[in-house]
Amino acid sequence: MAKKILIIDDDLDTLRLVGAMLQRRGYQIVVASSGEQGLVQAANEKPDLALVDVMMPQMDGYEVTKRLRSDPQTADIPILMFTAKTQLDDKVTGFESGADDYLTKPTHPVELQAHVKALLARSIRWKAGPAVAEAKPPFVIGVLAARGGQGVTTLAVNLAKCLMTAAQEEVILAELRPGMGTLGPDLGEPDPKELLSLLQSKPDELTQQKVKDNLLVHETGLRLLLGSIHPRDAMLLNGIAQFETIINRLESLAPYLVLDLGPGLTPLTQKLLKKCQHLIVIVEPTPNSVLHAKALLTDLVELEVNKRRISPIVVNRLRSDTQMNMTQVQEKLDWVVPAVIMPFPELIYRAVQMKTIAVSYQPDCQINQQFAKLSALMLELERARLEK
Repeated sequence: MAKKILIIDDDLDTLRLVGAMLQRRGYQIVVASSGEQGLVQAANEKPDLALVDVMMPQMDGYEVTKRLRSDPQTADIPILMFTAKTQLDDKVTGFESGADDYLTKPTHPVELQAHVKALLARSIRWKAGPAVAEAKPPFVIGVLAARGGQGVTTLAVNLAKCLMTAAQEEVILAELRPGMGTLGPDLGEPDPKELLSLLQSKPDELTQQKVKDNLLVHETGLRLLLGSIHPRDAMLLNGIAQFETIINRLESLAPYLVLDLGPGLTPLTQKLLKKCQHLIVIVEPTPNSVLHAKALLTDLVELEVNKRRISPIVVNRLRSDTQMNMTQVQEKLDWVVPAVIMPFPELIYRAVQMKTIAVSYQPDCQINQQFAKLSALMLELERARLEK
């Protein structure tokens, strides 16, 4: 039976366009042109998801969401706020009122479908309980490099966003680098403390709900656990028991996890290797960087990581004629390189100015295609693993 989606928006064009967009995807659509009508429709129709606009007369989307959450008949309906309001405070207000997700207008049909599908899937998992979640084990991807400054976080966040779009499932990106976080300021969170708060807790205090409450939801729909920026917090890298518990909890909150493991093979990274179904090793195509990458690949194999679980990915951070070509890199590594990411410093700069992710800022660019190819590779590896 088709899932039923209630759209509450006073703009008739939005009702018509979004309704048609979702109908083409096979959903049953119910519409309401005011907050009051939306509450009535929600109680009568019992939709599987409500898509609520914020800016409506008489009763705005925040109030509609609060009332839906306060009524036992509608309290469990997943709510996706869909609005032109883009300020961080507006999004925070939306989540505080009870929204599950937040999407800004205008949006691409593929992105809207990804958010809707992820919310519906998460709702099914919550209602069905742990037994359903166990049917498909989470797929955890670790991203690391032999040394710092090679774009681990940039690759991880753009891969996570493209993976969310390709799989049309929820994805969590965890920046497991206390004291060395860079993603928060880039996405409009100048001093993130969520990971810090979790690491300062005892392992038995790290409940699933507590971990979930410390996830930041970016406007793209990506769930984020951000590393702090204060260098003194790096001492918390020794809290291996806390990290392991956090990863265990994250595995129950989304079908896909991307872990930003940073540079090198710290004791923490070595401990978390067994949590990762696949590892991406970033390789910069310069002689010394390739030398370091080869050493890292050798160490991973010696740590009994199966070679089939490792993909070295060439990342060109700068345009330079002095860099090695693909054939040279593969010969030096003695390893097949399945993907290459070309340099995109200007796009990263513009995305940071807008507090968003590069592949979301310019979805039709060549870089997006390269990350889409990489995410498709990860999904193919997951399918192969499930078929065994």
